[in-house]
Amino acid sequence: MKSKTLKKDKVNIITLGCSKNLVDSEVLSGQLSANDIDVVHENTKLDHNIVVVNTCGFIDKAKEESINTILDQVELKRRGKLDKVYVTGCLSERYRGDLEAEMPEVDAWFGTMELPLILKKFEADYKSELIGERLLSTPQHYAYMKISEGCNRTCSFCAIPLMRGQHVSKPIEELVAEAESLVKKGVKEIMLIAQELTYYGLDIYKKRELPRLLNALADVKGLEWIRLHYAYPSKFPLEVLDVMRERDNICKYLDMPLQHASNNMLKAMRRNITREEMTELIHQIRERVPGICLRTTLIAGFPGETEEDIEELKDFLREHRFDRVGIFSYSHEENTSAYDLEDNIPAEVKAERAQEVMEVQQEISYEKNQEKIGKIFKVLIDKKEAGRYLGRTEFDSVEVDNEVVVHSSKKLSPGTFVQGKITKAYDYDLEGETV
Repeated sequence: MKSKTLKKDKVNIITLGCSKNLVDSEVLSGQLSANDIDVVHENTKLDHNIVVVNTCGFIDKAKEESINTILDQVELKRRGKLDKVYVTGCLSERYRGDLEAEMPEVDAWFGTMELPLILKKFEADYKSELIGERLLSTPQHYAYMKISEGCNRTCSFCAIPLMRGQHVSKPIEELVAEAESLVKKGVKEIMLIAQELTYYGLDIYKKRELPRLLNALADVKGLEWIRLHYAYPSKFPLEVLDVMRERDNICKYLDMPLQHASNNMLKAMRRNITREEMTELIHQIRERVPGICLRTTLIAGFPGETEEDIEELKDFLREHRFDRVGIFSYSHEENTSAYDLEDNIPAEVKAERAQEVMEVQQEISYEKNQEKIGKIFKVLIDKKEAGRYLGRTEFDSVEVDNEVVVHSSKKLSPGTFVQGKITKAYDYDLEGETV
């Protein structure tokens, strides 16, 4: 009788925020499915009766999106379209008490580490034998893989340790098993993610073991691309670069958020690194891995930032010519050490400074893309859209980097690799043809 009760429910999981949240949703989906519960992700058909909203609580814009999404689901419940609305994730972890009082229509709130409690609401059991197993919400050929949880850093602007706790690495053998399972499902590319990738192993192995993990993952048969996201520059383990250079299936790509380049700002942000040390690290990276694609993210408008600081940042970009750059306006977050500082830069000035920085990068990106014309790259086809094939090179991650519009006289399937000759280049995208 119990199984019939479970089977009649259909659960829709809505994921907001970062790729780490996406992995959490996929794990929840896998556990629910293993308990014989029908589960979908981002369902638009409204043929489900329960919703789980996996929220983001990182910055103001993300919090606003999360709250609006919850309110939308509560309204559907009020109109009789839903039976239950559950909320989990970072916003819930950070503000649960306030949210429970403000939105009593939500049936239950859960923190970031309460998967067994969520399952209990569905009269479902947490199946420990499913560690690493999940229902992918990405296209079949790529997946994110979270190698650790939490963060031990104390960056002054960041509330993530409050929401995700201290750094906890997953054992290498567990991650290798997860990678093997993903490959069996058709995954060709794995993007390694964490709050801080390069801290990996310090807690369970007493030393930084990202190089050993990479070698183990590179041995997984059928895994064509391994991509590194969220590397921290301070105390970066240089051995990672040797592994990247030596192993063909590790993309020559490194996502390393630097946040700023002014020493005044780096100190105020508690980044534990100087501009001079970052410059030396960038030289080491490019020397050890020739042709590597370097991606970074930056913050504009941190308290006390001056026009001189922004000019330093722009000069730093011109000097080092990053391949990919993202920039965010500073968000004044409570319970961070920066919250004690006056948020003294108007929102419009933050936006203007961010735009100035991106204009510098736009020119660099255009010039770097122009250099690719006539060259041949291995391209992973992601999808067909509006009659065009869209793919990426090893130097481009999903959603945040260049796309390659691939022209082909033959039918191409998502998840296949082709050799593409670049014929046109723009600020952030490329066009090419199969050869």
